[in-house]
Amino acid sequence: MHSHSTDASDDAGGTVEGYLKWIVARRKRGYHIDGIVLTEHRHFDPALHYDALAERYGVVVLRGAELETDIGHVLVYGVTPTLARHFDFSSVALPHRALFRAARDEGGFAVGAHAGRPRIGLAHHVEAGLDPDGIDAIEQLNGGSSDEENERARQLAERFGLRCVGGSDAHYVSAIGRCLTAFRREIRSVEELVHELTFGDYHAVTVEQTVAAAAAAPKEG
Repeated sequence: MHSHSTDASDDAGGTVEGYLKWIVARRKRGYHIDGIVLTEHRHFDPALHYDALAERYGVVVLRGAELETDIGHVLVYGVTPTLARHFDFSSVALPHRALFRAARDEGGFAVGAHAGRPRIGLAHHVEAGLDPDGIDAIEQLNGGSSDEENERARQLAERFGLRCVGGSDAHYVSAIGRCLTAFRREIRSVEELVHELTFGDYHAVTVEQTVAAAAAAPKEG
């Protein structure tokens, strides 16, 4: 749900193909990772496509964006041409209320990224007096955040009844899949992802929890 590649994030060292190879290797060790969402920093290029790589490695590859707002970073899924025209994605201080509202109105979904981090996470701003009205979900588990920061995000979600996703925030290959989002239904497209984020059943998990979940699942046959 949260990853960066060398294709469009200047602080990333992982290639998309490198991420997919790593996922295939993790699957062989029993981990359950179905796909990734590339959320490049302050950027969304509609011309980029990864269908061939996704098919080659059997991993779903979807795309969103990580944008910077006046209350921290925000993950946006379902980026439309209208949304991209309305906001300057290169800005580091987009108005968060307008962004969350526009994403929803355009048929997308916005999530407060690494919500427990100082300054660039939602919890910091709520503690300073912000009303999180209009925000429906946060990234409660972030692979680049500390345990304390992720706990801070969990408490924020509990306090305000926010829905929770997990994301690796990967910038390098070995980080992909550290934290994930478990959905009840299969997702194969951005449209299905937005629908499930809006209406579905999901929660944040660590990659270790995917092994336990697979072991506990009833066997067919």
